[in-house]
Amino acid sequence: MQKYHLRRSDKKIKKIEDIIAIINRQEYLTLALCNNNHPYLVSLNYGYDLENKCFYFHSATEGKKLEFLKQNPSIYGQILEQLKYKEGECSYAYRSVQFGGEVTFVKDNEEKKHALELMIEKIETPALILNTKNKFITDKIPERVLIGKITVNEFTGKEERL
Repeated sequence: MQKYHLRRSDKKIKKIEDIIAIINRQEYLTLALCNNNHPYLVSLNYGYDLENKCFYFHSATEGKKLEFLKQNPSIYGQILEQLKYKEGECSYAYRSVQFGGEVTFVKDNEEKKHALELMIEKIETPALILNTKNKFITDKIPERVLIGKITVNEFTGKEERL
């Protein structure tokens, strides 16, 4: 894939720690998919595995998203953190993380459980995390759940400051 540079270097988020902080604060990402020159966007809840530099998401076992990913597992994604409208400037303050990667589907049940734990920890109310894990992560559940894994090739970040 051709590498591009950010035209406005003053907007670049330079530290990986800042990029990871945005990933940790937000609840969904948007993936750009393409199949036979037909683009498709899909927004997903996710869990992020810092150690393995990958995102996990859950999915139904059929549908448009899966058809696109089966034909072309290469994706480009974005996580957007909206800050606020800059009154009188006709501009909006934000932070965003962009990433390219490849999607595979997890077969190993232990990895599926790990992915589900990451997703539950990300979106569930802290007081309910343990109950939710016990309810949804059993020895049988992972076999019925389709888990996608996005292995990230590169992160970039951009921001419009307040």
